[in-house]
Amino acid sequence: MPDVAVHIRPLGEGDLGFANAVRGIAGWNQTLADWRRFIALEPEGCFLAECDGAPAGTATTTCYGADLAWIGMVLVHPDFRRRGIGTALLRHGIRHLRETRGIRCVKLDATPEGQPLYEKLGFVAEWGLRRWLRKEIILPDAGPPPFRGATPGDFAADAANFGADRARLLDSLAAGSFAAVFDGDGGFGLMREGSRANYLGPVSAANPETGLKLCRDLIAAAPGDRWVFWDIPDDNRVATKLAADSGFEPVRVLTRMWLGENAAPGDPARLFALAEPGLG
Repeated sequence: MPDVAVHIRPLGEGDLGFANAVRGIAGWNQTLADWRRFIALEPEGCFLAECDGAPAGTATTTCYGADLAWIGMVLVHPDFRRRGIGTALLRHGIRHLRETRGIRCVKLDATPEGQPLYEKLGFVAEWGLRRWLRKEIILPDAGPPPFRGATPGDFAADAANFGADRARLLDSLAAGSFAAVFDGDGGFGLMREGSRANYLGPVSAANPETGLKLCRDLIAAAPGDRWVFWDIPDDNRVATKLAADSGFEPVRVLTRMWLGENAAPGDPARLFALAEPGLG
C-alpha cells in the first residue's frame, strides 16, 4: 500500500493507553512505568503517529549528552502497518535528534526484519546481541542482596563502558528496580519488573570478575516464579557462558546499529547486560 499522510506529534500521558496496548500486541516487555520514564527523560522526544485522526504508532528517543542518542519503541498498530508509518516515525526521530538536538551519533537495536530498513536510512551494523530467557522455576540460592538506592559515584565508570554519560537514565532505572548491586568502583547491576518477565540489566563493569559477580548476585535475587530476560552483547563471551550455565537460552537476535559519527563506541566486553533494546 502506498505511503499516506501521517501526522506526528509529541507522545503524552493521555496516549499511554494506546502506546501500552500496541506494545502488548507486539509482545514486548516494557510496562507503563517504562513509557513514563521515556517521556520524563525526553518530553519533546517521544512521538505518536496519527492516521486519519486515529493513533497509529509510536517512537521514542533518549539522549545521552550531545554525542549519542537512542531510538526505540518504534511500534505500529496492526491496522496501520504497510502504510509507511514506521518509516515516517524513524525519519521524524532522526531529524529531531540530528537537526533539533544536534546529536552526533544515533543508535538503535535492530531486529532482523527491521535491519534492511535501517540500512536504507544510513545505519551501519556495529555488533550483535542476543536476548536470553530463563523459564525454569529456580529458587534463589541466597535471597536478594541488600537493596539501597544509587549514590554519587555508583555509575562513575559506566560512561567509558557504554560510550556516553547515561547517569540520568541509570538513576531512573535504579529507582524503579527491585534489586541493585554495586562493586564500589563504578560497577553496578540492576533488575526490574517487566510486563512479561523480570529484566536483568543493565550490568556494567570494568573487568570480567566484577561483571560476573554482579550478574550472579542478580540471578540469585530473581524470584523463582517469573521468567527472566537478559540481553547480552555477543562479544561478551563470559556473560553469555554464564547465561548458558545458569539455565538461560537464547531466544532473540538483534544488531546494534549507528548513524552519524560513532566517536565513542563503548566496549561491549564491559557491558554484561543491556538496559534494554529501547535504551541501549
